[in-house]
Parts: sequence; C-alpha cells; structure tokens
Amino acid sequence: MNKQTEQPKLVRALVNLGIITAEGALKVSESGNSPQKLFEELHTKGIASPRKIAREFSNTFGSPRVDLSAFDATLFPTSTINAKLLESHFVLPLAQKGQKLYVAIANPTNNTALSEIQFATGLQVVPIITDWQNLAAGTAAYHDAQGGTLEEYLGDTDIELDLAEDDEEEANDPIGFDPNEAPIVKYVNKVLVDAINRGASDIHIEPFEHELRIRFRIDGILHIITSQPINLAPRIIARIKIISKLDIAERRAPQDGRVKLKISKSKSFDFRVNTLPTVYGEKVVMRILDSSSANLDLNILGFTKEQLEQYTNVINQPYGMVLITGPTGSGKTVTLYSALNKINDPTKNICTVEDPVEIQLAGITQVNINERANLNFASALRAFLRQDPDIIMLGEIRDLETAEIAIKASQTGHMVFSTLHTNDAPATLTRLLNMGVPAFNVASAVSLIVAQRLARTLCKSCKVETEITEPALIDFGFTPEQIKEHKIYDPNFDGCPKCTLGYKGRAGLFQVMELSKKMKRLIMEGCTERDIEQAAIEDGVMDLRHAGMQKILDGITSVAEIERVTNV
Repeated sequence: MNKQTEQPKLVRALVNLGIITAEGALKVSESGNSPQKLFEELHTKGIASPRKIAREFSNTFGSPRVDLSAFDATLFPTSTINAKLLESHFVLPLAQKGQKLYVAIANPTNNTALSEIQFATGLQVVPIITDWQNLAAGTAAYHDAQGGTLEEYLGDTDIELDLAEDDEEEANDPIGFDPNEAPIVKYVNKVLVDAINRGASDIHIEPFEHELRIRFRIDGILHIITSQPINLAPRIIARIKIISKLDIAERRAPQDGRVKLKISKSKSFDFRVNTLPTVYGEKVVMRILDSSSANLDLNILGFTKEQLEQYTNVINQPYGMVLITGPTGSGKTVTLYSALNKINDPTKNICTVEDPVEIQLAGITQVNINERANLNFASALRAFLRQDPDIIMLGEIRDLETAEIAIKASQTGHMVFSTLHTNDAPATLTRLLNMGVPAFNVASAVSLIVAQRLARTLCKSCKVETEITEPALIDFGFTPEQIKEHKIYDPNFDGCPKCTLGYKGRAGLFQVMELSKKMKRLIMEGCTERDIEQAAIEDGVMDLRHAGMQKILDGITSVAEIERVTNV
C-alpha cells in the first residue's frame, strides 16, 4: 500500500463528509503517518473523535458499524488472511459466511485494501465499519490468538451453569448437530458474561434472513452488540434452550425458562429466558437478575429530601397500602425492596410473592408464583393471611380478586406493598376503580402512591453544556431565572472510555402522593382523575416532569432524556 497516496485521499474524504474542516485538514494532510496515526492525530488535536468518524463513514457508505469489544479474538477467522496483509492495511477479519468474508475496517475509502484481500482469499469482502481505537484493540487481541479459526469461538470462561438433566432431550433432538459442542458452549457463555460485564438488563438474540443479531439493553436502551451468520442460529439457540431447561425440539410455541450462572462462590446471576417463534426462527430474550448487586439504600434512589421523608414515614406505619407504579423496567422492584430492607427486623413477619422473586432478602419469606400448582397472587395472599404476617408484598396487582384480597389485608392491620402499571400516581386510583374495587375501599385502604421512571444519567467525565436555546428551554418549562442560575448539560454522543454514548447509569424520578383527607373525600364522591391531579398540585406533590427538570438543573441528566421518559 502506498500510504503517501492514500492519506490525502482519506483527508479529502473526511473534509467532503464534513467530519473535519479544511482548516483542520491543513494540520494533518502533510503528515507522513499511517492512517492509524492520522486518526490518532485527529483525535488528540480535538479535530474529530474516533466514534464520530466511524459513525459518519457508516452513514455515508451504508455499511454496518460494530463494537469489537463484544468479540473475542478467537472468534476471528485468522487463518483466512496473511497477517502481514492485515497489518499493512489495518483491517481485521470478523467472520466468514459461505463466500463472504466480513472485515472490520476503520477507513472504508481504502478500496485497495478490500481489493487485495478479495484477491488473496478469493472471497467477497464485506466491509464492517469500526473506529480506529476499537480496531487497534481488536488487532492487539488478534495477535494474542494466532491460529484460531471461525469455529474455535471463545476461550474458557470460569463459570458454572445450573443445567437441566438434558440427556434425554439430546437423544430426541432432531436438529442433527450437538448443541453442547465446545465452540457453541463457549460462545453462549461469553455472551452471558459480556452482558453482565456491560451492565445489561436484557439480552436479545434475534434471527433475521441473513444474520443472527445480538443486542443488549443497557441503561434502558437497546444496543446492537454483534451479528453472527444465520446458519449458527439453531446451534446457539438450542444451547440456550438446554441450559434453560426448555424443550429443544419445540420450535412452534413460546417457552419460558431460567438459567443460573455462578461466577464465584459468592456471586451468581439468574436469567429469565423466553423464546418466541418468528418467521426466521426462534427469538430469545434473557432478563438478567442480579440480586447480589442490588443496592437497597433508600437514600440513593433519587428521592428529594421531602419525598424521602414522606415515603419513610408511611412505610413505617403499622397498616395501610403503598403502591408503586410505572412501566416495566422503571425500577419498581428496587423501590419496593428498599422499603422492605429499611423496615426489616426480627420483630416483623414479612411475606412476599412475586413472578419470579428478583431480589433475595435475608430474614423475609419469599414465594415464587407457580401457575401449574395453582399458586398465583390471589392464592398466595390467602395463604399469607393465615401465616400471621405483619407486612405483605405482592409483585403486581393484576386483577380484581388480587386487589380485593390485598385491600382486605391492609384494612385488617397489615401493611401491604404492591405495584401497578400506570402513567402516574392519580391514574393508579382510576385503575383500581376501573378494576371494580369499590370507591370506599380505595379511599380507606390506599395510603401512598409512588410513580416513577428511570432516566439515564450523564457521564460526569464527558458531559457538555447544552446548545439548546433559552426560548426552547422556557418552552420545556424552565423559568428564565432557572436558566441563568444553573448550567444545563447534554451528553457527548461520541462518548468516552467510561460511558455509552454520553450516558452512564440511571437515576430515579419520583412522584410521591400521600392520600390526603381531601383526596379520600373526592374518591368517595366519584371524582375524575383530573380532580385528583388538581388536589395533588394543591398539596404540593411534584409530578414526574418537574422531578426530571430538577435532575436537569442539578446536572444529572439532559433535557432530551427527560423528554423521552416523561413524554406520556
């Protein structure tokens, strides 16, 4: 490769794409460095970040973009291409599917590299965009894994899986291959461990016509992690079904299972597994439950000082009902268990029923729903009432029968905690009434309702001051005084080594509504939801939008994120 001729072409491409300015190009265009050095120079001089360059290249050339940190070096078909050819062109083979070779490249304008690889291998080269830092790290890993092939997926992972007794299932398996073969076992293990290391809450394994896509939900947002050739889908999914104690021969109906992954003697994770038949094969979603890492300190959830005092006062009362509401994945379980952890002591008998138990807490009785044994929320609640309980927690109020038993429990000297799926606190009362619960029971039983959301928090290392105009901020709800007195930040979408696209972690937004005498009277009089909302405003209850705005003023999150999670 003639680096002297390629570099001006690369610089011109960056200028033409608007990634760098002509002025910025003058600072590097005379350099004799390699393209990798050029990218590094652009980054260190603040001209263009690696992620920005990769993103623009991907958009312009219509090529997919990947994060190589999700791969293991032994995944790469390293024997396909001569190592010197890879080094000279700064590329890396990712996978081979039939006559197609997927190659990671940071500079897709380098047609010479693609042509030479195609000539050397006799394969059709498909470029996959990645940023130069990512590619450099992947190349370093490649050098440590010389001699690997596509089939030799991954190195050993020091974990243990709680497996089903699957000998009989394997014997009856009509697929025609062994889903317990070492490469597949290692690859599935690696996906699980990678998801844990990245802090993912869910793993999505999705078959399409030409690929098997793997995505992780991190901080509430799905991210594409990698793709595999579609011919590997049956093997990967069959392995997941085996370790989840599912029927690998059943591909036409949804199935539910679980996996327990033990990292060490004191550290383990549970995965809830669901399969779904699609037109291209079975899709698998795995929910990651890590009870050992849950921080159940009420002080760090995100309550304001006033909200925390109100919540703490009510949960310490001897009887009543506390309801937590919000969409799936909004942190309701942690809020509930933080309350139970706060009031848990040897003088109280605390019983919980969930589907399934997500957080294990010492000193309390916890029950999993088992529909096959006719153990549902209602039957568990009836049993609890004969167990001399002080405090009862049920995972969700789903129907009138469960609601009536829970309300009866709260009216007979027990403190009851539960959840509902509604948009805000006033809507929770409407939901109970619409279920058929009499108004006088709602008014007398419900003590406090907490509506909540989880908003992604800005990365402290790379957040930037917002470019949103003052009129737009005023339209959002801020006052001119608030805008002048506070700095408002946005995420750095290029991110940094510590974050994902400018965000890292999540914080809770809360609406804490204690039912006042006026609200109880309004409920008895058959009021509308709007009447309750107005009464809440008069009582000084902060809604979710304003809770989010306070987080913006505190520099914790962004306007766009609050718009996303509270725009209901």
